[in-house]
Amino acid sequence: IIKEGNSGNSILFLFEGEISISQALTLKTIKHELSDNRQKELIRISSENSYFTFGEISLFNPDKKRSATVKALSKCKIGKLPFKDIFNICNSNHDVGYILMKNISKIITKQLINSNHNVLKLTTAFSLIVDD
Repeated sequence: IIKEGNSGNSILFLFEGEISISQALTLKTIKHELSDNRQKELIRISSENSYFTFGEISLFNPDKKRSATVKALSKCKIGKLPFKDIFNICNSNHDVGYILMKNISKIITKQLINSNHNVLKLTTAFSLIVDD
């Protein structure tokens, strides 16, 4: 559905189906252009449990790059809201724009908290290995 590192221009909504969200296991740097394309699945989401949005991080990313890969695990129905439409809504109706941005902020904050928790788990595991 989306590929990590590609340019994004919309927020996507999972209405039906199941998806997998993954990220690269290695960090690409200018110094080391690695061809390692291994991915770590972060989460699986089913529309049966809840509605889910993805792609919102690139809305605020200056280079508009996608931060993860999203793959369909079943037949999916996906909705799309282009970034330009989001900004048009915000400019034309400030009350609705405020609610929209507040909800997007909640989604990103939840993801940041989850990411921080995952980093803490990794650093704890790493420190236990190093201490042995």
